[in-house]
Amino acid sequence: MDFEWITIALGDVAWISVAFILGLLARSLGLPSLVGFLATGFVLNLYGIASGEVLQKLADLGITLLLFTVGLKLNLRTLARPEVWAVTGVHMAIVVVVFGTAIHMLALLGIPLLSGLDLSRSLLIGFALSFSSTVFVVKVLEDRGESASLHGRIAVGILIMQDLAAVVFLAISAGKVPSIWALLVLLVIPLRPLLTGVLERVGHGELLVLYGLLLALGGAEAFDLVGLKGDLGALVLGVLVAGHAKADELAKTMLGFKDLFLLGFFLSIGLSGPLTMEAVLVAAAITPFVLLKSALFFLLLTRFKLRARTSLLASLNLTNYSEFGLIVAAIGFANGWIDGRWLIVIAVALSLSCVIAAVLNVFAHRIYDRYSTAWTRLQRLERLADDRPLDIGGAKIAIIGMGRVGAAAYDHMHPLHGGAVVGVDLDPETVRRQQSAGRNVLLGDPGEADFWERVQATHALEVVMLALPNLAANLAALDHLRAASFDGRIAAAVRFHDEIETLERAGASTVFNVYARAGAGFAEHVAAQHAPSE
Repeated sequence: MDFEWITIALGDVAWISVAFILGLLARSLGLPSLVGFLATGFVLNLYGIASGEVLQKLADLGITLLLFTVGLKLNLRTLARPEVWAVTGVHMAIVVVVFGTAIHMLALLGIPLLSGLDLSRSLLIGFALSFSSTVFVVKVLEDRGESASLHGRIAVGILIMQDLAAVVFLAISAGKVPSIWALLVLLVIPLRPLLTGVLERVGHGELLVLYGLLLALGGAEAFDLVGLKGDLGALVLGVLVAGHAKADELAKTMLGFKDLFLLGFFLSIGLSGPLTMEAVLVAAAITPFVLLKSALFFLLLTRFKLRARTSLLASLNLTNYSEFGLIVAAIGFANGWIDGRWLIVIAVALSLSCVIAAVLNVFAHRIYDRYSTAWTRLQRLERLADDRPLDIGGAKIAIIGMGRVGAAAYDHMHPLHGGAVVGVDLDPETVRRQQSAGRNVLLGDPGEADFWERVQATHALEVVMLALPNLAANLAALDHLRAASFDGRIAAAVRFHDEIETLERAGASTVFNVYARAGAGFAEHVAAQHAPSE
């Protein structure tokens, strides 16, 4: 047995244990776990602990899986929207020029840590600061049940465009001259039917996980063999299967593994250099500029015909620095373009920006509601098709959330009440699918106070049935209904028993536990099918 590997593993297990504790602490404070992971690296560095071989391999694998999952999320229709690709391009160009120029001017004044930076290196740092955190934004949207909302889809689309810019940088920075065999990578395109065919047959368990790892690592290895950046291969393989029906399930399955292996990357950043007072002060000075990034996002999104509310929520989601910025800085350090201390500066600024973003996103809806008059003055009169006000007509019963539970509820209520029933969902794909099935379903965002105020203004709605994906989404809808003085009945569907009391306290008239009643419904169905003949 190789006892050296045992020593390495035990050392890294100790680091992982500390990372778990600090990550859990960060999460309990409402911050993403990566803040705790970065703090772990800083703490261990103070005690003179160096990065191990296992940790570095985890970091490399984490970046590869990150790019693979980015590829799986690529939706070309979303990326083709001008409010996504144009806003990303213009925003990134402005931030790089403004931040880069400001850093260079400070360098000319001889500010510590900045002195000696020429314009090109200053622009590289500006480029690293132009990204927003994919990990943070996706987590916030999932926790709030807003991943399918328009502002959520716009924010994720912008993040993907930023990630693609980082991938291009990764490819260029590798400095490799592709071999003539690099042309063979084009052969992976005709292989798409084979790749998706296998994806259909692997099921939902361990084979799905193994297949995801095979695609990510196999793509990286294939590209590396022909002189291309290996991580680019992982991205390409992800893109090839992105349009398949199981791509979303694969992305969710790989998410935990990607986050686990990225732990190594975040720890290695903290271990890359000492946490000096100089680095902390520079990071603290850089952090407030994240608000300028947010303001610029809001201005650009409203210019592209998005409502003030949609623009504000998307902008607040993006009010942070990014783990991709750390990757860019790490490459700049590895190539000798910038001082290694900038890794520490950007890591601290990322952590501080996540604190700011966490607070802003907790109060995002209140910030809009309280200053809605000021925000709406900045929006354009013209609207995008999927960002216009919703009219439910004279419906008496509204089913909010048209997934499996909502659709089943609609099918039960419609024969009893006919046209008085309307379904509402914030996901355009779900709305189109339900409409094609003959259901009266409209596109609307139940997390929007304006939506409930318009509904209440009609004085027609008598019953609201909440079939939203999680507790946070249901609570947000109840909060808006209460603010709109809705006096009808409110029913909510939940998955866990401990959510019942919470929703009842929030104002729900009836709470239905889907899982608790699933067995009874199953038994009733079987009993009806096999009733004894008289």
